Amino acid sequence: MVIDDSRAMRLILRRIVTQLGFEVHEAGNGREALDLLESMSEPPQVALIDWNMPEMNGLEFVSAVRSQERFRQITLMMVTTESEHGQIVRALAAGAHEYVIKPFTPDAITEKLALLGLVPSGTLS
Repeated sequence: MVIDDSRAMRLILRRIVTQLGFEVHEAGNGREALDLLESMSEPPQVALIDWNMPEMNGLEFVSAVRSQERFRQITLMMVTTESEHGQIVRALAAGAHEYVIKPFTPDAITEKLALLGLVPSGTLS
């Protein structure tokens, strides 16, 4: 799942993870993503989450997902411009597994997903 209020960023992330073999669902903010999760029979393996979004930001989304037992197995990765150490600590403390700072390269996303065990190591070039 790709959660970002920027359509262009969703497209970029979709392209990267689709090439890695993931099926992608998109949401424009945390509220939309939570509603989408509620409607899915099977939760996604991973969610790539922007921090700064209207309605429900990425940190609020991470906290909401972590508060529900049935979503606890979803790997949460922040992909955001928020680069202050304190923000990174807050996101990880809330339940995010990884943190990627924008701008990023496709390899950076792939490497983080591999580190999380979601991409076979042979996929890395």
